[in-house]
Parts: sequence; structure tokens; C-alpha cells
Amino acid sequence: MSGAVQTGWPSSSDPAPPAPARRGRRWLLVATVLWALLLAGLTWMSVRDDPPTVREQRTLAEAAPVVERAIGELARAAGTAGLLELGPARVSAGCRVTPLADGARLRREIAVLAPADTGRAVLTGIADRLPASWRAGVGPGLDGPELRADAGEFVAVAGRPTGDGRLRLTVDTGCRPPGAGYDPSPATAVGPETAALTAALTALGRPTGSAPDLVTAPCPDGTLARTARSAAGAGPAGTSALAALAGGTPLLDNPPVYAYRAGDVTVLAELGPDAARVAATVGCPG
Repeated sequence: MSGAVQTGWPSSSDPAPPAPARRGRRWLLVATVLWALLLAGLTWMSVRDDPPTVREQRTLAEAAPVVERAIGELARAAGTAGLLELGPARVSAGCRVTPLADGARLRREIAVLAPADTGRAVLTGIADRLPASWRAGVGPGLDGPELRADAGEFVAVAGRPTGDGRLRLTVDTGCRPPGAGYDPSPATAVGPETAALTAALTALGRPTGSAPDLVTAPCPDGTLARTARSAAGAGPAGTSALAALAGGTPLLDNPPVYAYRAGDVTVLAELGPDAARVAATVGCPG
């Protein structure tokens, strides 16, 4: 019988187990730190240099100049005889950018002449005259033909007939962070539109003492499109009182809406039984 006994203890001559790979772990740590720094640098460069990829990356204050330029482009595309009225800027607060962040949206509108059954043709003509980068087109909408376009910086453009001989074209920022907010400078430049407005109000027997509301938009050629608007109480005359100013050839005669040209000015009147709203507009050169 063999007398060899294994005690389970290694001989002092056996090699020691390998030491932990400290050097490999150190290099792994260094590589991880370098990778994190690289990602941080790329992120900073992207925020600084890259264009925004979602609407929430542009504030209302940053989008406002895009809206103003878009209104000017629409006014030019509508033509001096087609543009009826510039609408004021309207800011609506209370929307939600994210579940945790409040936002606001900016909208502006213009009214364009579109006699009966010409809505699609007028919209198509406007779309064809807009900048190619807007990718404007006309297709079916819920209530008829609809224009859709992208003015850039996530500012949407839409247009549709209103059913009374007009089109409504809308520029909308959608809900976004307010940023510094939007406080447009008051319009002070006046031109022939104020005289045409006064003449229309006088013909209608409406008071003309108060200063009109003035709205402008920058035209692509550097000039300004302008609308002077006045709301007045009831008066003795209806749209027939404007026939002489229209020279017998109105642009639109669809009571209570009446529109005509007076030189370079388009005059639009909406006459109700208790109040009247009259606007006189000078558009953008074509």
C-alpha cells in the first residue's frame, strides 16, 4: 500500500496565482473618461452649431422674425390687387411645450380676395409664387382646398377659403418656449391707406376722429405692406354708399362684405347692423 499522502497544501515550489490585471483596469478607466469627454464636446458643438431639430429648440422670440417675413412673402404672392387685409400678431399663452413646461404660440393672418369658385385656383397661384424652400402645395382639406407650406424654423403656413369671397392665410409658430417673449414695435408709418380709410368711413357716415389701428409686414423688396383699420358704430349708409368710391367696379360685393380698389389701396368693409369694420391696405410689389 502506497504511503503517499496529499495534504491539499501546495508545495512551496508551485508558481503563485496571477496578480490582478491592474494595468488593464487602469487603461479601461482612462478610455471611459476620454469617451465621456468626447461625447460632451460633441454635444456642446452640436448645440452651438447645428440647426434645431425640433420646434421646442426655438423660442417664440426667435420665431417672431420668421413669422413677419412669412407674412410679407404671402402678401407679395397674393399680389397688390389680391391682398385685402393684414391681421395683427396674436400671442396665446397657456399651451404646454412639455408636461412640465408652459409655452406660447404666435399667429398672424392675412385675408386674400377669392371670388366664388376660384379658391383652389387662387391658392395654387399663391403657392406657385412662394419661395421654393417652403415646399408649398394645395391639396384637399376638411372643408375644401387647403394650402400647406413650411416657412422654416418650424413655422407653419396654411390657407383655406372662408366661403364669403375671401381666403384666410395663417402663419403659426405652434407652441414653444416664450424666451424673451414677443412685443412688436408699434406701427407708425402711414401712407395712402389712411386717406382711403377716412374716405370710406366718411362715405358710410361713420365717425373718423379716432386714430386707426396700424399693422405692417416687411415685403421681400424691403418696403412695407400696411393696413389701417377702424371699427365704428352703426351708421346710416350701407355698402351702396361705397359704390362711388369703387367706380362702379368693386372687387367683392357679397353683403355684408364689400371690397374695392382706390389707386394703390384696397379697401375692405364689413358692415353689420350695429357696427362696421373697415380696413385699407397697401400690399407688396409683385
